[in-house]
Amino acid sequence: MNDEATARADRALGALLGLAVGDALGMPTQLLSRDAVVAGYGPVLAGFTPAPADHPIAAGLPAGTVTDDTEQAVLLARLLVDGGGRVDPAELARRLVAWEDAMRARGSLDLLGPSTKRALADLLAGADPDDVGRYGDTNGAAMRVTPVGVATPLDGPGGPSALVDAVVAASRLTHHTSVALAGAAAVAAAVSAGIDGADVRAATHAAVDAATQAARRGRWVAAADVATRIRWAVGTVAGRTDAEACDLVFRLVGTSLATQESVPAAFALASLHPDDPWRVCRVAASVGGDCDTIAAMAGAVAGACAGAAAFPPDARATVESVNGLDLAGLARDLLVLRGVA
Repeated sequence: MNDEATARADRALGALLGLAVGDALGMPTQLLSRDAVVAGYGPVLAGFTPAPADHPIAAGLPAGTVTDDTEQAVLLARLLVDGGGRVDPAELARRLVAWEDAMRARGSLDLLGPSTKRALADLLAGADPDDVGRYGDTNGAAMRVTPVGVATPLDGPGGPSALVDAVVAASRLTHHTSVALAGAAAVAAAVSAGIDGADVRAATHAAVDAATQAARRGRWVAAADVATRIRWAVGTVAGRTDAEACDLVFRLVGTSLATQESVPAAFALASLHPDDPWRVCRVAASVGGDCDTIAAMAGAVAGACAGAAAFPPDARATVESVNGLDLAGLARDLLVLRGVA
């Protein structure tokens, strides 16, 4: 493997690792207010911590445990690999239902999000698969789309439009709305740009362009423009300390599961430390709200740009051992689909 291929492989692994690390860091702080995070963990998390016994979703989970963000991204990655780069909607539905059944069997309360749950319920009730995602406007597509960014180049045949097509194909079953597709395309494009050597700033420009394209796809819904809010959110936190940025993101940008809040929040926090994805993940996991998803998206972007080597080795060891993940193998398989492995 030449130097360029080695670097690309490290960045592909960095994207998946950043997603998992951010997700695991945010596992115990998800659903908390920013004030509650500061009171319990300090202004910025120092590292992985277990969930408290009274956590509404993750009660008692060990430090380093990932949530639905990583598990569904891995599910999508394996579906892409099994399908030679194609996502079969019926198989995606089957695997998502099986995943939730397995989570229930384990006693987990971290189940399908509202948009995915509604789409699958409509599908099982006999609705047309092309119609069931028309109400999906939350961040479920963006949270699991990182493998599409790893597998799809921005400069391949068809250019950025081909990446947007791939995002739509992977998302339309559950999130076929303008805002959800814009958020998912932003994350996928930033990851893809990072794997080809872009820094966080350039990757964010690619994200804005892809979000603008994707906002014209799917069913239009009344929501703030994702591309515009990414630019605004990044500018809002420029020059701020980590604690100041977290406060601004929580109170102004928003940290709910709304795509137009959580995706811009992720890009804003990724911009704070473009060469330090571990710190990006810790800061994003400290913001409160849907911060496991925000940290997963921010970590995927920062990890794709900086590479897996930029993470502490023990961070990778923790998320892989606690959750039984083979992120390097998955990254290699996705790069085969990209045509560069």
